Amino acid sequence: MNILVINCGSSSLKFQLIDSESEACIAKGLCERIGIEGSRITYSPAGGEKEQRETPMPDHTEAIRLVLEALTNEKTGVVKDLSQIGAVGHRIVHGGEKFAASTLIDGDVIRAIEECNDLAPLHNPANLIGIEACRKLMPNTPMVGVFDTAFHQTMPQEAYLYGLPYEYYQKYKIRRYGFHGTSHSYVSRRAAQFLGKDYSQLKTVVCHLGNGASVSAVKNGVCVDTSMGLTPLEGLIMGTRCGDIDPAVIEFLAHKENKTIDEIMAVLNKKSGVLGLSDNLSSDFRDLEAGWNAGDENAVRAIRAFCYRTAKYIGAYAAAMNGVDVICFTAGVGENGPLVRRIICSYLGYLGVTLDEEANALRGEEKVISTPDSRTVVLSIPTNEELAIARETCRLVKEG
Repeated sequence: MNILVINCGSSSLKFQLIDSESEACIAKGLCERIGIEGSRITYSPAGGEKEQRETPMPDHTEAIRLVLEALTNEKTGVVKDLSQIGAVGHRIVHGGEKFAASTLIDGDVIRAIEECNDLAPLHNPANLIGIEACRKLMPNTPMVGVFDTAFHQTMPQEAYLYGLPYEYYQKYKIRRYGFHGTSHSYVSRRAAQFLGKDYSQLKTVVCHLGNGASVSAVKNGVCVDTSMGLTPLEGLIMGTRCGDIDPAVIEFLAHKENKTIDEIMAVLNKKSGVLGLSDNLSSDFRDLEAGWNAGDENAVRAIRAFCYRTAKYIGAYAAAMNGVDVICFTAGVGENGPLVRRIICSYLGYLGVTLDEEANALRGEEKVISTPDSRTVVLSIPTNEELAIARETCRLVKEG
């Protein structure tokens, strides 16, 4: 079965067509600047040349139509017609407490997702637009929703509750939800498979480190804690997000800078993290690594703070699970950042971590980067969220 995986943003749409039998990516691409002048589609069929063209995309329905047109194009398409696409898997950012697992999409599911919109006002409406566009153009094709938050719904109450009046949880469901769940699920499972270990018997810490970054504790096959919270702002220092801060900072800055709460939240989300810490040098870790190598104090400061915060979370989750067997690094920085991995692991001697410097120097590979005598195994595992979504979609469609 060919599975079309759709990941809709407010003005963008990423897609992959995956053969569920071989798990090979048949084609992939990106629609950018949807609803904005200068919109373009990039399309890359497996074994073929990448194509890019500018074309008007007033809305997501037109973007989806262009994607389907590219996939079925007589010359460069990879399927003859839409009947060869067996299902569509949609990434949905926030499922609240309503969704603890992926689900087949119908009218009731769409209404339930809409009820979570206030928890992810920038993401969920865009995800829903993508769903509606696909349903309009492919009315007889089954659709599946795969939620970023679902994997973390196994957290115990003591892990997900905040120290706020309990009535706010009861009234508004204010709690820790966590994100990057598809990645954390895929990588923790893949780590067990890679090591030939029983997933249900491992204590694994997954470090999803990219522009958005989070850490999760996966004990005996279920998530017991994760660093992101009600929103993706909590937890690690990220590309432009501040991560954990004293909440009183918001009031303090609002008074000092004469800014509204919305303006301060924009600072915390878009102008903070390693971008802010590096005095606006960059939010891109490739630039920061180059700055580190050149002795730029702004880059050094940002990288040290990022690594320190990550190491603290690893320690916290070792405590939460009463031990750790495997530490996994994944996502853009985790897979391709030997400097970041080395600094983080330098804090982990108490876990018996010994890094293999030669293995750690490699980028973007699935490998063990700890030495054979390291008490805790450290891995680099490239994430594949699209494949994880395709697997869930295929499973649910076959189950009916």
